[in-house]
This record gives sequence, structure tokens and C-alpha cells, in this order.
Amino acid sequence: MSDKIVHTSGKRKRAVARATMKSGKGQVFINHKPLEQYQPELYRMMIREPLIIAGKHASKIDVDVNVFGGGVSGQAQAIRLAIGRALAEYFSNDKGLQAALEEYDRTLLVADDRRKEVNKPNRSKARAKRQKSYR
Repeated sequence: MSDKIVHTSGKRKRAVARATMKSGKGQVFINHKPLEQYQPELYRMMIREPLIIAGKHASKIDVDVNVFGGGVSGQAQAIRLAIGRALAEYFSNDKGLQAALEEYDRTLLVADDRRKEVNKPNRSKARAKRQKSYR
């Protein structure tokens, strides 16, 4: 298991995260920066959720995540999905971990496929119409 490397990806809206997981000391890097430097703190805690659920497994692996596109929230959710999928695949022989991830929050393993609604022709927004005056 020492030479095992897992590549996974996660998407949320326009954000795409690609995670590489290998054996190590429990370090997490996002775009070549340690997770401890990731701001804001709310999203840092959100990204840590799958690692906290993994418990003792998280200290045995290193995760390197490359994320681009979208906003801060979408990127954090994409990273979270990529790490959750990587953990489930890396420790595939531990079915309890996958069950724990899915029980906590299904979006740790399954992508949320909602996207922004497209603008309709000759309109500024997806739903808003021009106000009509009758007088």
C-alpha cells in the first residue's frame, strides 16, 4: 500500500478540483499551499470534514489538490468532494469508511449537479422579464 497513488476529481458549479492521494504523513496541500493557510476558515473546516471522518487513516496519507474555476465556496465544495472520493478509493478495502462518509454527507462522494440557469435570449437574467406598462 506504500506505493499506491489515487487520482480523483470533484466538481461544483464552475469549480473543478483534482486530488492526488499517496502514502505520507497526513499533509494536505491546495494549489501547492498547506491547508492551514487556506482562507476563509469556514471553508478550511469544510475541507477538513472528510479527513476528520477518516480519523486514523488521514494521518497515513498526503493529499495534493489542484483547484481552479468558480468562486471560493464552489472551490471548497469541489475540494471536499475530491478528497472524499480519494479517501473512499484509497481505502477501498475499508467499507466502513465509505459508509461513514456517505452517512455524514452524501456530497462527500456524489457530486451536486445543480448549475446556474442560462440566460434566455434578449434578456439580462434567466427568469426576470421586462416590466410591461399598460398606460
